[in-house]
Amino acid sequence: MSDTVPASVLTMPPLFSDEPQLIGVGSPLVDLVLRVDDAFLAKHVQGAKGGMEFIDADGIHRLITASAKMPSQSPGGSAANITVGCANLGVPAAFIGSCGNDDLAAFYAEALTAQRCQPRLVDHASLPTGRVLAMVTPDGERTMRTCLGAAAALDPAYFTPAVFRGARVVMVEGYSLFNHELARAIVRAARGAGCQVALDLAAFEVVQANREVIDELFALGIDLVFANQDEARAWNPGGEDVALSDLASRAGIAVVKLGKDGALVARGDERVRVASDAVSAVDTIGAGDCWAAGFLAAWLRGLPLAVCGRLGCLAGAAVVQVAGAQLPRETWLGLKGRLDAWG
Repeated sequence: MSDTVPASVLTMPPLFSDEPQLIGVGSPLVDLVLRVDDAFLAKHVQGAKGGMEFIDADGIHRLITASAKMPSQSPGGSAANITVGCANLGVPAAFIGSCGNDDLAAFYAEALTAQRCQPRLVDHASLPTGRVLAMVTPDGERTMRTCLGAAAALDPAYFTPAVFRGARVVMVEGYSLFNHELARAIVRAARGAGCQVALDLAAFEVVQANREVIDELFALGIDLVFANQDEARAWNPGGEDVALSDLASRAGIAVVKLGKDGALVARGDERVRVASDAVSAVDTIGAGDCWAAGFLAAWLRGLPLAVCGRLGCLAGAAVVQVAGAQLPRETWLGLKGRLDAWG
């Protein structure tokens, strides 16, 4: 296999002078946020509330039509959200993913650039750019339906150590686990480049469907793993503390996010419980992604786990107070100020 960067990966814009310390890899998806009630979910949506399932573009269109509402639109995707958050917190960052050759792809690249994140997008002209419909109920919970489109066409052969050379951390999106060869290729290339690897488990359905390949990735080398309560229970039904210890025995650092109750962090025998501030939630979209961005930005500065977790909780609490997964620039600047003060 060649050790050169694939020609089909678009080069970074000239305005990015710093080599990225963090590179995210995942599905570039345009977020469509739709506010619905529980009766709408019961009538029109199959599957558990709060979960994620894959459907086609027509299925998303039918749900939007049934709601008789227009969703809001923003760039999304778990790894991209984390990478953008780190970029806003002062970490030179880049994102790799596959888009169509369409208006949504142009929108996506421009949105990443505006957030100081280098877009390294692979062009798949025959496929549409992916999108995810997040149906948000009055309790702030989101139920997601995803059409991957071009995002599912990312070729494992693209990933060689040259793609990640110079970076410190590669952030792997949990939804990539559905493509086992892709997940293996990303982690092998990252390790070959001398990078540390962070993995977010993404959703309890992801864990349930991909346990075998998650075990393989732990064996290849995962340095940080992020899970929420549902994902932790899907991994080990013994409870959050048992799941945390299990995950920490396989990765260097394990995090179990507890929503409004903060988070648990483990490294070896070290255990940290981090509190979260009480806030009024508009929705929970992007909460886990912003949490991971805050944690990673502090961790890349070498700060203690308690401080990393605290910044994660602050970022997660900030995003649930706004609609959608994107924090305003001034909010990120305030969080960066806290980070700068801590070190």
